[in-house]
Amino acid sequence: MPRATARAFPALLGALLLAGCTSAPAPRAAEAAPAPAAVPEIRPGVPAGYLPAAAIPDSLALVPAPPAAGSAALAQDHAVMKAALALRGTPRFQQATHDADLDFPFAAGTFTCALGVGIDAQHTPATVRLLQRTLMDAAISTRAAKERYQRTRPFVENAAPTCTPDDEAALRGNGSYPSGHVAIGWTWALVLSQVAPERTDALLARGRNFGESRLVCNVHWQSDMLQGRFMASGTFARLQADPVFRADVAAATRELADARVQGLPPGRDCAAEAAALAQPLQGAL
Repeated sequence: MPRATARAFPALLGALLLAGCTSAPAPRAAEAAPAPAAVPEIRPGVPAGYLPAAAIPDSLALVPAPPAAGSAALAQDHAVMKAALALRGTPRFQQATHDADLDFPFAAGTFTCALGVGIDAQHTPATVRLLQRTLMDAAISTRAAKERYQRTRPFVENAAPTCTPDDEAALRGNGSYPSGHVAIGWTWALVLSQVAPERTDALLARGRNFGESRLVCNVHWQSDMLQGRFMASGTFARLQADPVFRADVAAATRELADARVQGLPPGRDCAAEAAALAQPLQGAL
């Protein structure tokens, strides 16, 4: 079971606000420059992202307003929400609980089954660093629109439980649109596909169902998920220009290849995960 649940994201967003939502500017380094010896932090133990604030795509400028009352898009949101509620009590709902956890070290294992190899701070430190730092970049990319629209989450409207009941009070005060969790998960899928291109199909499929877990959890609408993916794609594209990110990608590529040769196991019940994720969410785009 995960150590923490969705409360990690509202707390994370609060930390970003207190820190002014900036990370240290990336050093002007050559392509082959090593990762910095000391990673900048927004607070003790919480690494900053790779990108300075000005380089992160602006969700308020890029995503449209949430679906309007009476629109076909809102009707689709509600249809998918009803399908998601039908998965309560199933293994898919339990998987959504696991996917809600953004705390490390647990979160480092989110994509290990898709990779077919384990990720941990001892054997794959550059990969863990990639996941931790890109989490911040992806989360910040959704912040402006979240704050502007303050969209109400599905569980507030339908009064049904979520997969993380202890977090509902915090989530009520944290805007639903676009989804920060989805932006993080899709960014991770893209980054890891860059690191391990031979596993791209499995990684992208896992990134997709990681996002759908937020619908199954009853904490996001489908349109929140779609715009979270959009912001993730923009963030991933911008990261390609950052030399420290590229250096960490190169280091992660080497260490995951080594871990595969060493037979480092994923550390998750991959058969149970696959069975849970085989349960489709009807109507999800």
